[in-house]
Amino acid sequence: MLHLLLRYPGCFWVTMKGCGPYIVDETEYKNLNAEMNQFYDKSYKGVDEVKPLTVEEGQICVVFSEELKCWCRAIIKSIMYCTDHYQTECFLVDYAKYIFVKSKDIRVALEAFMRIPYRAKKCRLFRTKPVTLRIDFCEDTAKIVPARRWDSAATRYFQSLLKATTQMKAKLCAVEGNTFDVFLYVTIKDEKVCVNDDLVSKNFARFEEGKENTGSCADYQENQTSLNAESLPMKIVNPAHAFRPVLFQEKIPTNLETGGNRELTRKKFLGPNFTESYCWPPVARGCDVVAISYQGNDPFLYIPPVLTFLQSGSCYKALPNRNGPLALILCPGWKKAHLVFELLKIYERCSRQLHPMLIILGQNKEEARSVKIRGCEVIVTTPYSLLRLFEHHSLLFCRLCHLVLDEIEVLFSDAVEQVFAILDCYKKAIITEEWEYSPHQIIAVGTRWNKHIPRLIKEFMDDPYIVITAVEEASIYGNVQQVVQPCMNSERTAVLLKILDFTHNNFQKVLVFTNSVNEVEMIHKVLKSNSIFSLKIHEKSECSFKYIIEQWTKKYSSGTHVVLVLTDDCMQSLRITDATCVIHFSFPSPRIFGQRLHSMSDNFCNDSSVDRQYTKARSVILLTENNNACHALGILHYLQHAEAEILPELHDFMAKMLEAEEDKKFSRPLCAYLKTFGTCNRTMCPDRHQINLQIDVCQNIPDKIIQTPGCVTILPLHIVNATNYFGRIVDKQKDQYTILAEEINEYFKKPSNKISVKNVEKLAFYGLCEKTLFHRVQVLEISPKEEENLFFNVKIKYIDEGRTSQVQSYQLLHLPAKFQCLPPQAVEFVVCRVKPIDNEIEWNPKVTHYIHHKIKGKLHEAKIVHTLGNTAWVDPMVRVTRLSDLKMSVNEYNIRSEILSTGLGTDNPEHITQLQKLCGHIKVLDDVKNLEPLTPPDISSPNPLPLVHQAALSVVGKLSVLLAQPFTSIIYCLSKTQLFSILEKIQLNLLYFSFHPEIKWFQNEETVTVKVKIASVADCKCEFSKEKVVFRKVYIEKRSMVQITEEQGEVEINLRNPHVSLDFEHWEDFEDKSPFPVGTKKLYCPAAVTEELVESSEDSETESDE
Repeated sequence: MLHLLLRYPGCFWVTMKGCGPYIVDETEYKNLNAEMNQFYDKSYKGVDEVKPLTVEEGQICVVFSEELKCWCRAIIKSIMYCTDHYQTECFLVDYAKYIFVKSKDIRVALEAFMRIPYRAKKCRLFRTKPVTLRIDFCEDTAKIVPARRWDSAATRYFQSLLKATTQMKAKLCAVEGNTFDVFLYVTIKDEKVCVNDDLVSKNFARFEEGKENTGSCADYQENQTSLNAESLPMKIVNPAHAFRPVLFQEKIPTNLETGGNRELTRKKFLGPNFTESYCWPPVARGCDVVAISYQGNDPFLYIPPVLTFLQSGSCYKALPNRNGPLALILCPGWKKAHLVFELLKIYERCSRQLHPMLIILGQNKEEARSVKIRGCEVIVTTPYSLLRLFEHHSLLFCRLCHLVLDEIEVLFSDAVEQVFAILDCYKKAIITEEWEYSPHQIIAVGTRWNKHIPRLIKEFMDDPYIVITAVEEASIYGNVQQVVQPCMNSERTAVLLKILDFTHNNFQKVLVFTNSVNEVEMIHKVLKSNSIFSLKIHEKSECSFKYIIEQWTKKYSSGTHVVLVLTDDCMQSLRITDATCVIHFSFPSPRIFGQRLHSMSDNFCNDSSVDRQYTKARSVILLTENNNACHALGILHYLQHAEAEILPELHDFMAKMLEAEEDKKFSRPLCAYLKTFGTCNRTMCPDRHQINLQIDVCQNIPDKIIQTPGCVTILPLHIVNATNYFGRIVDKQKDQYTILAEEINEYFKKPSNKISVKNVEKLAFYGLCEKTLFHRVQVLEISPKEEENLFFNVKIKYIDEGRTSQVQSYQLLHLPAKFQCLPPQAVEFVVCRVKPIDNEIEWNPKVTHYIHHKIKGKLHEAKIVHTLGNTAWVDPMVRVTRLSDLKMSVNEYNIRSEILSTGLGTDNPEHITQLQKLCGHIKVLDDVKNLEPLTPPDISSPNPLPLVHQAALSVVGKLSVLLAQPFTSIIYCLSKTQLFSILEKIQLNLLYFSFHPEIKWFQNEETVTVKVKIASVADCKCEFSKEKVVFRKVYIEKRSMVQITEEQGEVEINLRNPHVSLDFEHWEDFEDKSPFPVGTKKLYCPAAVTEELVESSEDSETESDE
């Protein structure tokens, strides 16, 4: 070591020489210094590009040192402002120097120049603390006592020792943050001195007394192995063994060094957590491991120790010299595989090159055939992809030593056959003689126990380490018998006595848990009156914890039963782990439930194959009507997972609870997975899975999605994933939005029209310039304004494209009202009948990127097969190319076929069926909520649907475009009174139909009356048929009425004006007289129409009673 800056024993900087995980060769620093000088000297002309925009304390930068005549890495410590510039005090992290630098000499630190650690290492003497002399003038005494800071005498002596030394060495003991704790040795006149001991012996310092009772360096090695388990996550004795807890270091081969320590140091890694402390040692020794933990989905649980083992090349010398990986990591999906692969690339940088590969294969055999795995030692993949690869690479397992199963419960849930097929291949490969001296290891990590894990342990593992830190999962492994006892809240005491009616002679220790002190007293009193020996403890109890523990641990004769009634807050103090039965008198929360089960941990079976009826531990839950719904559902889900026996009535209870939970999400957005694939396989989905008309339908819907069900021309503009896009429906003859867009861009070309918005309002519409085009946008969210900032961030939505973005408030422009009349044109499109392969719930980015580049901004022909609000499901969606010379069109490609051709998509035949089923359970109005479902009658049957209902259906049928065709199924269930009540509540104007002329609806129990207001029309033409009456260009002075009456099985249509008819099948949209004027400079509103509307309001009161 070489000292750079000496302050006091608790803070000094040195450089380290030699080899080790924290040491970088001096030549690397010289090369770095040369590269920095070359770069920053050359960039002098473009200084603004590398000059920081702002400078603040603690910022890492590069500065020019006048003393060293070079550019140096530095940390800004303070800033001093002058009249025309500012000066900064900087600490040079490679030279341990403090210097002052002018603002003109500060540059941005590029990431390329930060790749190696700082040369100057901050150190302090390990567990060597300052003392001082305290004088008591009253007692006339002086004694040495601990001090908060080092006094000047100790600092001077410490500095003199280090300046006089000819050689300095250090023993690294711990790393905390960026500080190295060391035992420091100096050589003075050929005599070696431990600075830590020397300061203590001369009463300048003392050794810190802690739980470990560490003394001087002489007995340090002895104390090293006595560190208790509670301190494991906090300190690492030897950073070279950073991947191994202190407790296990003597058991691990010393030649297993890891190259990831440098990366861990950079990320300020302090040490393994509780689960890692138990997992890393056996993994690093090459043992089989099963680890179930709340953090079981974190790859860090196995990556460091596996990389540690892979550094030892000598372990693999007996393997055949062929191409093939040494380690294989199986992940449940492509997304997790990507995460693991990125972590591997980070932590293998400083180790020997392992050349990891990420392999995600589709169903195209050519893709699997073309994969080359030469030189690759770690493969990250999924079970399905691996088996496809194995079909064309039969020697894939010939060198495989480490098989990692990430998120084992998900793998066994989604791909159990594939996982066991891979395990069989691995087992067959390691039977040969050449594997006798080579490692073979299986690591399975996850968050939950799975019923297939016992088979994995029994058939494929060799004496594995089983680490389960999640108590609930440990109880499943330990075969704790779970019993659910439904009862009324008033019956709990009687049920408790029945449970405690012991008939067998085995010694029983029972804990009865409650939530309140009153319940403890009440239960204890009842048990005592029934001659059951019991103890009680709670926070107000007169009995001490010591007395209860003595009574609980006392030896009793066979057949004796001890019952302890307690509240949850007493568990930690008692630390009971040998109970044989836990009774949950008060229903637990999921967190408390695990703590209660821990009270039986000594009686958990260590063999999950033991039948539950022979296990000692039993958990009894009293389920009443007063239980918290969320907690009850969570516990019941756990019991299902534990495969506990659940009574049939509890299944009904769970179904109602699930329905209630779903109702709570009624204001949430409709689940995107449900829309895209027809089903949602996520266990904890926060979104809604039922239709809410208020959200899904009553919104600004482009007219074209209503007017043109069937074949349409669509323009995808925003690609969410491979099958989900936002875009517009285009009218090729006269597209309203195209006209509007031209007018908007023409309007904003004038600088005087670009008026920035001063007061931004949520949900308001504004204009926004993007490159050379102007867009209509809506404000979704406004970030809190900062007092110093004039501008703030705003989240906006492009209402004609569907995408969202963040912009500055000053970018929003005032949008005139005439440009807001046209409803938002963005429509959500979903391509039907295709989904990802391998039970994936998200599209692989490969497919999304491929489709994105293929379809964005191009016109496509599509057939709308289903609609719901602003979402249209299309099948097919085709790119059509028109050959003008040949006067013909050809289908260039079909989107669904293109997705299937990638090999990463598969058929989803139930998609539309599932959507129709979803919409069949639609929740529309309060009137429908409590109706019993009825079978829709057959119109052709002898008892057809009442004709009034049929007529209403024909009118409401048009609404099926918006309601995704579910409404007819509801009408079948209604009486006439209910039907009219519901129709009365439908606000047609809110459904955004552009009705012209005006229509008003009246009804009583026998008739439906529709009023039609028609503007002045000259000629008329009526067409009569059995199904409908159609009018064309009808003149009417004031009003007409169509009356539909149910009478003796016939429908009578009364036309008070013979020129009026009503087409129930085709609502026509008059574009020229739409209430949303687009493409015109002037609002169209004829005086004649206005007068008619006024007259109609006067007549409506008198006519409504007819």
